[in-house]
Amino acid sequence: MKEVRISTDIREMDIDLVHDYLSKQSYWAKGRGKEEVVKSMENSICFAVFDGNAQIGFARLVTDYVVFAWLMDVFVIDEYKNKGVGRFLMDYIMNLPEIKEVNGFGLRTRDAHGFYIKYGFHQISEPETWMQKIR
Repeated sequence: MKEVRISTDIREMDIDLVHDYLSKQSYWAKGRGKEEVVKSMENSICFAVFDGNAQIGFARLVTDYVVFAWLMDVFVIDEYKNKGVGRFLMDYIMNLPEIKEVNGFGLRTRDAHGFYIKYGFHQISEPETWMQKIR
């Protein structure tokens, strides 16, 4: 890896990479349209991980900065998995000064529970207390 860094400037992010990963490679956003990806990014705090000029990871956070924050669309491209990039990204997000006082964080994952436990997340023991509406 060259110079790994994080940017929150959407103008710097590779929208095509983010859209391709989410719509084709992720299990949670398969088929999500490019316009939907852009709109979701515009209404979130986005984090892009770069190795030099190449984007290698992404995450976004939706929050009110006080009560709750929801972490979504976290990914690291395959060539950079298991090289500390995910930890670098999560360390950056969880130490962001703007969200230091947020009471609760949420996320959904099917396969990365062990990773997120290291950041204080835990499985919900009573999922029946949560409700959702899917259109």
